[in-house]
Amino acid sequence: MKLALTFGYWGAAPHADAVAVAQEAERVGFDSVWVAESWGNDAFTYLAWIAAHTERIRLGTGVVQMAARTPSATAMAAMTLDHLSGGRMILGLGVSGPQVVEGWYGRPSDKPLARTREYVQIIRDALRREGPLTSDGPFYPLPYRGEGSVGLGKPLKIMTHPLRAEIPIFLGAEGPKNVAQTARIADGWLPLYYSPYRQEVYADQLVDAKPGFEITALAQLTITDDVSAGLWPVRAMLGFYIGGMGAKGQNYHTKLMARMGYEAEALRVQELFFAGRRDEAIAAVPESFADEISLVGPPERIRDKLAAWRSSPVTSLMISTHDPAALGRIAELVLG
Repeated sequence: MKLALTFGYWGAAPHADAVAVAQEAERVGFDSVWVAESWGNDAFTYLAWIAAHTERIRLGTGVVQMAARTPSATAMAAMTLDHLSGGRMILGLGVSGPQVVEGWYGRPSDKPLARTREYVQIIRDALRREGPLTSDGPFYPLPYRGEGSVGLGKPLKIMTHPLRAEIPIFLGAEGPKNVAQTARIADGWLPLYYSPYRQEVYADQLVDAKPGFEITALAQLTITDDVSAGLWPVRAMLGFYIGGMGAKGQNYHTKLMARMGYEAEALRVQELFFAGRRDEAIAAVPESFADEISLVGPPERIRDKLAAWRSSPVTSLMISTHDPAALGRIAELVLG
């Protein structure tokens, strides 16, 4: 079991302590550090800053939103960061939901599975540099010949030679078909929340994963004697994603909670959130569910719960903290 550190989104302003925390994570043995983007900070610039101040830790985008860039632009950014970091880049990609894709990026959000396949293939073709880049897919045709074209586009080969032709590509996925496709076409999977006690939820979808396939699962780890208080931030996160990230019938997070045995509770959380009763929505998230996907409590309790994670296909636990002092304690618990 490896350890990953995630900084998530900035929010209103940059995290002033990100470099120091990343450096400490590297020192105590964390395998990777991840940054996110939504409709605020972008991931590549943020990760480049972390890369410039670290030496060994792997660097992941968790996740870059596909609607934000064409696949060739994403390939360029990943290749650049891989060079500048000495081959430490992990390209985490995700489609996001219709509200963000269409509301912020102004792009269509239909057929996410097919879009993802085409996007990943173009990136792989660009980085392999086996010839001029072309694609006859419906979403990202290269050269472009559609409306507004002047007909002068020609296939091009990326000028810079990638440091690695096979930069690892991880996908953020939740729906059954999306997870199954991730196992087939990607090098790793980034589940937003995963329960090691319900491995059957994803077992059939991971059967096609190739050797070396990585699963880096978010798991809030908090050392505390007050389990309920330690689980409250997890419930707050779940309330936001399950209640507010998407529309009724089009929220991947709500559907996943339902598949994990909490359908009535998931729908209640969403109902309260849409009614503007956010505190009640968070309170409606079952503490038992938050506990399943987390490692919260005294060290002895966390050690006991780690047994379930070690028996699962998860290869890295992704934890979130801005407390450098906590990293050593976490590494001691998980890495021994």
